[in-house]
Amino acid sequence: MTKLIVIIIIAIFVYALIKSFQKKDKGEAGQENKTGQKKSYGKWIGGGLGWAFGGPLGAILGFAMGSMFDGSQGANYRGSARGDFAMSLLVLSAAVMKADTKVLKSELDYIKSFFIRQFGMDESERLIPILKEILKQEINIQEVSTQVGQYMDYPSKLQLIHYLFGIASADGQYHPSEVDVIERISGFMGVRAADFTSIRAMFVKNINSAYDILEIVPEATDEEVKKAYRRLAVEYHPDKVSHLGEDIRKSATEKFQNLNAAYEQIKKQRGIK
Repeated sequence: MTKLIVIIIIAIFVYALIKSFQKKDKGEAGQENKTGQKKSYGKWIGGGLGWAFGGPLGAILGFAMGSMFDGSQGANYRGSARGDFAMSLLVLSAAVMKADTKVLKSELDYIKSFFIRQFGMDESERLIPILKEILKQEINIQEVSTQVGQYMDYPSKLQLIHYLFGIASADGQYHPSEVDVIERISGFMGVRAADFTSIRAMFVKNINSAYDILEIVPEATDEEVKKAYRRLAVEYHPDKVSHLGEDIRKSATEKFQNLNAAYEQIKKQRGIK
């Protein structure tokens, strides 16, 4: 993904341009125009610069950031793999939350809790207002997901899909439209269908969930079961996302534990030593 240092540059441009408009208008700033609406430049400037510097994802973040400037709020970003992951979470979280045409409090609570747990209270207080601005926008899932997929490493993509299913299950049930959106996001990001099915099976249970998690069929031999587990144990290992920070690594451990649980279930059923 385009590094968030670019977003910081956008913020500087937005802030400078807004200030220039305010100086030009002098006493008009904050007053209502003839249509009864306040002048609002930041979000449009931010969106335009965001698209120029960071593609569709940058445009959404730039628009949200500009809106926050219009509302006299600040926004701080950290240019890092961890920060990039957080920004991707924001935009794709909004896409999943809007999938069933309603944003639930349980979903917002889940995200806030996740951000506090993974990024800390201070970072969460910066991220949640940005999310609320993004929720007001139309999101082109194909364009944004494709961009994320181009710049994000594969283990991080898997962790992102795992997180999105957590949002979908926040209210205790899975709306078909939410699962469909996550599947589309997964496909556009370049996640293999078998890996998507594996992660989905960790949340949407069925009689063959354990086999789906291991990406094998119930008819697989014992040796194929062992081989599948060894391969996925390497692919899903929390160390694969250690570059995102210890907080994300801890979250990835949940996915790894689900894999181990599925393997143990199959071993017990088959009497595998």
